[in-house]
Amino acid sequence: MTQHWLMKSEPEECSLDDALAAPNATVPWTGVRNYQARNFMRDNMQVGDGVLFYHSSCAEPGIVGLAQVASGVRPDPTQFDPASPYFDAKSPADKPRWLLLDVQALKKTRLIGLAELRATPELADMVVLQRGSRLSITPVSIEHWRFITQRLLGG
Repeated sequence: MTQHWLMKSEPEECSLDDALAAPNATVPWTGVRNYQARNFMRDNMQVGDGVLFYHSSCAEPGIVGLAQVASGVRPDPTQFDPASPYFDAKSPADKPRWLLLDVQALKKTRLIGLAELRATPELADMVVLQRGSRLSITPVSIEHWRFITQRLLGG
């Protein structure tokens, strides 16, 4: 069964435009360093799942496009690279702690900013809007997915 996700990326690191410009519009989702987000990738995310591509840590955070999960998980090589900001000296090569999967950008949408998301009563219980929610990957209910893709994005 297809699930839906919101995945946050800092645009300076990997923007939706970067993803769209990549070969096959597909990028490895590196740098996840939260166990709950990693576990979503490892245990729940499947090829073909829908993704709301969200820009974070920028002037106007919000949903900027639609994407899909394009691969299963594999070890994130940045955890082994001492030059990477995501290096993890405690992650053993024979049992990697951190994973990644590929995400394929499908299309750029209008910005649905955080303020608009917060001001939309139908989305009030969306995980990304919950107090203290800072995860880079959160599940999106089918109701929220449909509301965003059909009502807010018009199709």
